[in-house]
Amino acid sequence: MTAYNVVRFRVKPGREKDFENFHRTAKVDAGGFRKATLIKTGDRTYCFVGEWESFDNIVAARPKMIGILDGTRAMLEDLGGGLGLTDAVSGAAVVEIKGGR
Repeated sequence: MTAYNVVRFRVKPGREKDFENFHRTAKVDAGGFRKATLIKTGDRTYCFVGEWESFDNIVAARPKMIGILDGTRAMLEDLGGGLGLTDAVSGAAVVEIKGGR
């Protein structure tokens, strides 16, 4: 079943465009990766949502995803509360809701 990884970020002041442009050109070369979206959720806050064929694909791709994250670390601000630079979660979909009536 489809799986997702979700990562929350806060970008340093003045680095928003750099962060967005980095993601515009990022390439995720990993088995089972389908697509991703970067969402601006507020002032300097973003959420990355990746869609994968399976949770096993996410697990296998973690080293590559950390490598991509390494390209943004200088742009990020600590989230506080002991989280560090990111708040990441992932897992297999258990319910999929279709559009329409």
